[in-house]
Amino acid sequence: MIKVLVADDEPLIRAGIRMILTSADDIDVVAEAADGREALELARAHTADVVLLDIQMPVMDGLTALAELPRAAPGARAIVLTTFGERENVLRAISSGGAGFLLKDTAPGELIQAVRAAAGGNAFLSPAATRHIVDSLAAGPATARGEAARRRLAVLTERERAVVDLLGEGLSNADAGARLHMSEATVKTYVSRILAKLDCDNRVQAALLARDAGL
Repeated sequence: MIKVLVADDEPLIRAGIRMILTSADDIDVVAEAADGREALELARAHTADVVLLDIQMPVMDGLTALAELPRAAPGARAIVLTTFGERENVLRAISSGGAGFLLKDTAPGELIQAVRAAAGGNAFLSPAATRHIVDSLAAGPATARGEAARRRLAVLTERERAVVDLLGEGLSNADAGARLHMSEATVKTYVSRILAKLDCDNRVQAALLARDAGL
């Protein structure tokens, strides 16, 4: 059973997330928190497997809690729930290495998939979330950033670069596999290899590199 903690300062949202997650036979919502500090305490007390973190919360925001989670509850994986209201928040969430990034209006099935992926040691980003992040961060002077990205991507094979290109489009593993005539499992293997080569924590970071490099 996957033990999940839901952290959001709005009781109605917490109740909705709980209802969605408990509809899955393998997920148990063990606690709810109204702020980041409480989330860290409850994640440790309940040995949560996955922590869903809202960004905007009182006492301690979700991004600060995300950064402190490895020390407070080393076995827990974090998924950030956000509306992507501020560019800097998105950058901090990506650099902190969360296991998932979801829009608050994400489909219930994707939320369940994200929790299962995080519990299994994988990252999950819905195509909508990936596209939103990449598009929101693509603005601004890009010459130096593009050169740096191209240097990093030079270590990839031609096939790996093709996979990264599709990550930048926000495609899921299944959709990328269909485009490249590969199985979903093969694409997943490629993605893991790519993240290791590029020293990226998640698909969004790789997708941003692809966009900066002009793929």
